[in-house]
Amino acid sequence: MNALNRFAADESGATAIEYGLIAALISVAIITILTDAGKSLDAVFGKVKAGLDKAA
Repeated sequence: MNALNRFAADESGATAIEYGLIAALISVAIITILTDAGKSLDAVFGKVKAGLDKAA
């Protein structure tokens, strides 16, 4: 019974899980930001290409 109580009170694994969840959330945020930035850059380079094609 004493071993069961110690096992229930042990929170060392919970800390690792919390850090894992935080890392996952940060990763999702970074991927979302980079995806949106990529779309914006694609639009900008598309306008530059159109301008260069028009000038040529």
